[in-house]
Amino acid sequence: MDFFERQRQARTDSRRLVALFVAAVVGIVLVIEAALLAVLHGQAMQRPRGQQAWTATAAEHAGLLLLVAAVVLGVIFIGSLVRAAQLREGGAAVARSLGGTQIPPSSRDLAHQRLRNVVEEVAIASGVPVPQVFVLEKESGINAFAAGFSTADAAIAVTRGALDTLDRDELQGVIAHEFSHVLNGDMRLNLRLVGWLAGITVLSMIGRILMRARGRNAGGVVMAGVVLAVVGSVGLFCARMIKAAISRQREYLADASAVQFTRQTRGIADALKAIAASSQGSRLSATDGEEVSHLLFGDGVGYSRLFATHPPLEQRIQALEPRFRMAELKDWARQRTVLRAAAGERERAAAAEAASRSRSGAPLGVLGDALPLPVVLAGLAPGASTALEPKHVVGQVANPGSEDIDTAHLLHEAIPPALEDAAHDPDRSVAVIAGLLIAADAATRERQLGAIQRLFGLDTGSAALVQAQRIAALHPMQHLPLAEIAFASLRRLPAADMRKAAELVDLLIAADGAVALFEFCLGHLLRQHIREALDPTAVRLSGRRSLKDVEAEAGLLLSLLARGGGADAARAFAAGVAELGQAVTPRFAVPADWPQRLDAALDALDRLKPAAKSMLVAAMTRTVMHDGRVDVAEAELLRTACAALHCPLPPLLHQARTRLAGPPTVE
Repeated sequence: MDFFERQRQARTDSRRLVALFVAAVVGIVLVIEAALLAVLHGQAMQRPRGQQAWTATAAEHAGLLLLVAAVVLGVIFIGSLVRAAQLREGGAAVARSLGGTQIPPSSRDLAHQRLRNVVEEVAIASGVPVPQVFVLEKESGINAFAAGFSTADAAIAVTRGALDTLDRDELQGVIAHEFSHVLNGDMRLNLRLVGWLAGITVLSMIGRILMRARGRNAGGVVMAGVVLAVVGSVGLFCARMIKAAISRQREYLADASAVQFTRQTRGIADALKAIAASSQGSRLSATDGEEVSHLLFGDGVGYSRLFATHPPLEQRIQALEPRFRMAELKDWARQRTVLRAAAGERERAAAAEAASRSRSGAPLGVLGDALPLPVVLAGLAPGASTALEPKHVVGQVANPGSEDIDTAHLLHEAIPPALEDAAHDPDRSVAVIAGLLIAADAATRERQLGAIQRLFGLDTGSAALVQAQRIAALHPMQHLPLAEIAFASLRRLPAADMRKAAELVDLLIAADGAVALFEFCLGHLLRQHIREALDPTAVRLSGRRSLKDVEAEAGLLLSLLARGGGADAARAFAAGVAELGQAVTPRFAVPADWPQRLDAALDALDRLKPAAKSMLVAAMTRTVMHDGRVDVAEAELLRTACAALHCPLPPLLHQARTRLAGPPTVE
């Protein structure tokens, strides 16, 4: 199942969720109405001449029954609306509500640094913005989760128990599992589920609160709490059944995706074994995991098989390692204890060597000599090129593999420490983003500097010039990953500063009056990330439009891609249009005001149906490779344009993964 089919499936799951929610609400109301009617009928039967039919009792108390039904419905929907409003901040709100603390930019905790590096490398390999990273410091169980409405507001949280227990491969397996939820749309559905289910569990929650009342006159309050808790247990039952129905199968799929991502089963399989071998397991103890149980990597509550949101651990492990049996767990744990000490030493030595190599200032060469073999084969070294089939590029959308992880590791490792530190610092992230857009021309650079100083002050202007000099030495493939790291830090700034950053991007791009397509796409992508971070719930990852509905917009995008590929623009455009099908016949045209038109065009194209987006990505690929070859500049342009359409491409574009014999070695 490719990315576009998964998007279609996510829409089906959303409709299924709506149906289950409505059924649960109707069931709760009916149970409460039946219980109330039974009480009223019992009272009627105790009156003199109390023989009375149930229908007569219902007719006699119709007003009360309707009032109670209305109150219950009101409480459910208000509870859902209130919780949904609390989640508008996105994934970070969920992480903080569970006691998560965001890793500070200056953290010297080696476990923090390892987690941040793993998350950033997996994000770069996936072609998505770097999520905000949180640690549940008070949780000793081994668990993690991803939450958010889109990749622009995603947050990944990991328990302290996971950081202290898992080695780097195991942690990478867990993070790859969570990124599967990010890329497949599970994360958005899971967060919507939190808001909706809050309404049908609110009666139980209110009951538990009232039951804790103390004092001489608390008896009545406690009894009311008991009644509400009993009645609310119906909602709790429904909520648990819905979560179990939605979540179980997706955990198998996420485990399988993690294996594809890392090209080894040991990491995620051993993480699951570590949970099974731990006395704490994956349970959350410092907070109530009921609400977010379906988000977690492992069972954080301790559900029975009926309500389990995750398959049993043994079944998940055996799906990865069919010969494994739980009877082997003790022997595995003993061997692991012996091996961990040696592995820890190797990991620390590797980290020190990597830091030393990075400090030596050995960048990725402009001729691509430092790139691993698969990248050279793929033609992503400047000066080289490769043939790409559109269907293979479509298959790589939100579908990274282990070679993408290796490439991302190299791209990430080769970013100079001073530049990486600035990208991690919220106060300096604006300077890094500005540095990506500062022109080489002195007159244009002077105008850009004035815009930076006007919006953010002299210090940011000076810092942007320094960062621009550092960025000039980077390999082109590092520009987009650096922008994504800086954007993760930008999200920590106040909303007003984020809006000013979006305004600054526009000013920097327009400073010379001549907008390059890559420059425009990068600017559009940054503005889009900022908009989505400020209002995560407004994001729509797929729409309902057909290609015919956006024929002119598709024509504009393909025209610009064709013009940027060389002199034979008309033929490149025709090749791309052929991928769209006979029903769509856009005209080749590049109007003078194309930057203003393309901004709106990308927004319109972003609302295409999943199948139509798949065809558009194929058309874009065919356009840029009309001569049968794609060089690094064209590949990065394609990646950036696809990212603006929420179709993330990994950094390594190639004909087919089967061409690469074995994983690359990155020393």
